[in-house]
Amino acid sequence: MVAVDLGGTRMKCGLVAADGAVLHRETRPTPREAGGRAVLDALLETVVELSQKATADGHRVRAIGVVVPGVIDAESGTVGAENLEWVGTPVRAELETAIGDGVPIVLAHDVRAGGYAELRQGALTGTTNSMFLPLGTGIAAAMVIDGSLVSGDGWAGELGHTRFVHGDAAEQCACGQWGCLETVASAAALARRYGARTGRTVDGAREVLELLAAGDPDAAHVWDDALRALIDALVLYTTLVAPTRIAIGGGLVGAGETLLQPLRDGIHARLTFQREPEIVAAVLGEDAGCLGAAVMAWDRVTTDESGDQTV
Repeated sequence: MVAVDLGGTRMKCGLVAADGAVLHRETRPTPREAGGRAVLDALLETVVELSQKATADGHRVRAIGVVVPGVIDAESGTVGAENLEWVGTPVRAELETAIGDGVPIVLAHDVRAGGYAELRQGALTGTTNSMFLPLGTGIAAAMVIDGSLVSGDGWAGELGHTRFVHGDAAEQCACGQWGCLETVASAAALARRYGARTGRTVDGAREVLELLAAGDPDAAHVWDDALRALIDALVLYTTLVAPTRIAIGGGLVGAGETLLQPLRDGIHARLTFQREPEIVAAVLGEDAGCLGAAVMAWDRVTTDESGDQTV
């Protein structure tokens, strides 16, 4: 199985066997600064080269799993992703042309794939109603409802683009709306809002968290704003969908209990009649999307009964 995760600043790629063993993994740059065509060409080159490597290593490629950010049209295989400069880009058709040979191709959302991996072999194992919420450059959710991963024809899970900030405090989101959760509670938002408040450039959310630990009041201010918005979002989600467990991932989960315990406390204080979910850290880290791509693709094929090693 060839698996590629195009989410994040670098592509995560691998060859994965039917039993989930990762036979090869690597990362490659995503040339976003060069435009959407360059990103697509880099993806096609990666998939072709990984397929060639699998063959050279004595494996047979049974399927290809590719996961991307943005909105995916499940029927046409086109993708709209602002951060990749893709607008109705025919990703699946381009992959099929590049690969040929009738190899099945699964194209899915990177966060839903990560959630699927957490459901099958991570922090959400054993749940039938749960959510995977990575807090990274952006915010989106993988929703498991009554045992099924919800796709909404490629549109579901955009919790980061719901409004939880109002009035003068609301900032315009990249999506065009004002006051989205992503504008205050993503890793990118923490760094941007700290810089705007202090006039000082920081090295991403990681440095903001270091400043928070050192007692910096401006870091505490932007952190508290993020926590309030996240608690609002999770209370709303809990009221509507009643998850038993919410797994937090992405870069911000590196804050550990500095993030998780306030979320637990805030949700507990707000709920009245609702079923209270567990709030836990996701466990698969940066591998979640790539592993999810592989699992989704393996679900599309029948395991080779001959006993030959296939990927």
